[in-house]
Amino acid sequence: MSQPANSAASDPPEAASISPAEAFALLGNDTRIEILQALLDAGGDERPVPFSELYELVDIDDSAHFNYHLKKLTDHFVRRTDEGYEFQYPGRKVVRSVFAGTFTDRARLDPFETEGSCYDCGGGLRAWYADEHLTIECGECGAVHVSYSFPPGGLDDRTPEELLQAFHHHVRHHYCLAADGVCPECMGKMETTLTTETDYPGLDVQVVHECTRCRNRLHSSVGLNLLDNADVLTFHAERGVDLSTRPFWTFDWCVSDASTTIVSEDPIEVRLDIPCGDDSMCIVLDGRLNVVDADGCARPIETNGQRPS
Repeated sequence: MSQPANSAASDPPEAASISPAEAFALLGNDTRIEILQALLDAGGDERPVPFSELYELVDIDDSAHFNYHLKKLTDHFVRRTDEGYEFQYPGRKVVRSVFAGTFTDRARLDPFETEGSCYDCGGGLRAWYADEHLTIECGECGAVHVSYSFPPGGLDDRTPEELLQAFHHHVRHHYCLAADGVCPECMGKMETTLTTETDYPGLDVQVVHECTRCRNRLHSSVGLNLLDNADVLTFHAERGVDLSTRPFWTFDWCVSDASTTIVSEDPIEVRLDIPCGDDSMCIVLDGRLNVVDADGCARPIETNGQRPS
């Protein structure tokens, strides 16, 4: 709870930083992981948990041994208060990653059919899961529409349809954050660039997001970064399409260069002619994904096999 504007607040204590190696060393113990899990079970992300209550939840008979490991976690992963112990952000992040299976689980799903058709050959799409990545590709030509990390715990208690919807939201959320300059991993500053040096066959231009703090790097076709753009959202909504729920891999403009044209290379600008039903809209972006021009007015799509211009 925040202090009233006219009240005096004490200065927050200075936080001591530790190196990544020291952080991993602190967590390299079963008892410490069990303490963090017990703290979560006891509601330590919402309220301080007394020492005695936390001790009862951990399978250890020696209170001195328990206290030793708890102290190792304090100040970096756990905060001690007058009422007990509660999570600091890194501790909560570690425990939730463990529960998500990020560090512990290995899962596979054999290919299964999914909604949409291939932007390249028109074939049907299939999804499969391995190595903590969910991939959606064409079952005919093998063109990959998307391959992105997804925690193994996300597979639990979900039908294939529910899994794909969760995956859609997961990827969309990450790229919308990145396009807004926020790293989806550490919340650091994300720098965005357009480049013609691409990592994918068939792409003439790609978007690269890189975090200045943790070096998290995302790259994709241009359209994937427009799922939260107001003009694009409105254009689709007026035609009965909800981009927040419709799987993004079913739109060619999201996962390929099918609707993308390089307008200028120095400085780089691209134009997307985005179809929806019988209409099309045009949006022009600069090298940082800033909107240079957007024409939300409906234009009939050409029927002679040519792209709209």
